[in-house]
Amino acid sequence: MSAVHPISQAWISTGGTGAQNYDEFADDAEISRILQDAPHSALGVEMPHRAPDSLGATFAEALPAAAERLAAAQRAGAYRSARDVLGVYRISGRPGGRASHGVFAMVDTAEISGRADEPGLVIRNEDVFLDKVRERVALIEAVDHLLSPVLLLQTEHDAALQDALVQVTETVAPDVRDVDQAGRVHEVWAVSDPAVVGRICDLAGGGELVVADGNHRSLAAQTAGLTRFLSVVTTPGSVDLDPYHRLLSALPEEVPDLVEALRSRGAQVSPLEGPTEVPGEPGVVHLHTPTGGYAVRLPVPAGAAGVDRLDHAVVEAVVVRGVLGWDPGDKRIRYIGGDYPAAWLREQVDAGHAAVAVLIAPVRVDDFVAVNLDRAKMPRKSTWFTPKARAGLVVARREG
Repeated sequence: MSAVHPISQAWISTGGTGAQNYDEFADDAEISRILQDAPHSALGVEMPHRAPDSLGATFAEALPAAAERLAAAQRAGAYRSARDVLGVYRISGRPGGRASHGVFAMVDTAEISGRADEPGLVIRNEDVFLDKVRERVALIEAVDHLLSPVLLLQTEHDAALQDALVQVTETVAPDVRDVDQAGRVHEVWAVSDPAVVGRICDLAGGGELVVADGNHRSLAAQTAGLTRFLSVVTTPGSVDLDPYHRLLSALPEEVPDLVEALRSRGAQVSPLEGPTEVPGEPGVVHLHTPTGGYAVRLPVPAGAAGVDRLDHAVVEAVVVRGVLGWDPGDKRIRYIGGDYPAAWLREQVDAGHAAVAVLIAPVRVDDFVAVNLDRAKMPRKSTWFTPKARAGLVVARREG
């Protein structure tokens, strides 16, 4: 029996609702600017307190407005109703002219495995921030729908799934077409033919599924008591891994110079000759400070093995917990995904908006899959998968 199912009650976008995922923004003011021109954007539901007419309200205070925005979009015809469908998904415009394929579907919440000793086909691989989970639960309960999918990698039948999805996209015109901020084209085909739906569900759910993006959303589905959660199931060949950096808004008084503090703990630090960029290979991180850029080889903690030797884990252990004495959830740490280039990070420091930028080489897709299939946990905020599905193209009424 497959863990992947069609969407019982879906809402398929007719245009104007697509959005970046709510957690992809380094500056919340960007969300408000987007919503000025796109009132039916899914961002107005997912980040209701950032909508222009809700500014000043807390997330909790703005939840009734979130429910009304979704209902208003449905009444206005920004979505059409569909039952028992899959949303076959294609993203065009990746480097080299490649396309990504996936499928919007519902996945059994009971199959989520969050620990090595917990059974389940859906492997959640990363520590989370509980306050973010609580927000997602509150949103589900307020709007009764799911707008942002969890991105899952099918690891066993990826070639056959890819072929089945490509076949759908080459048969008829898409139901919706949307263009993202990077110029990539996102298209969805609403598929209801029982034979096609059954084959795709069997392939998509036939084996272990790794959570590539949406660890918080998957835990929120469990916490909210959902029987199934909205996902896009895709293949490892349809995704790339970009860097995931850290921006420190300030340093504690007892650490006036991070570079010297790292040297005192055994780090090898060398000034960079040119602009601070993303490291070309794992093993070295780059710092950008008001005095310039540095290449830093951090000391790996004694006894660290496997995933604990990954750069993001070493940064968390040595820099965040060790030198700064912070918890990784400290609000002085901003987690900046690969959509923001090195030049943007440098500008934040040079303009005085941040004290230090920590640039980290991207994790390799093969390493990510291997860590997860071993049921080990990735360091939090260490994988920035691209391209991501647009929120608000396929919306599902919650089940359970």
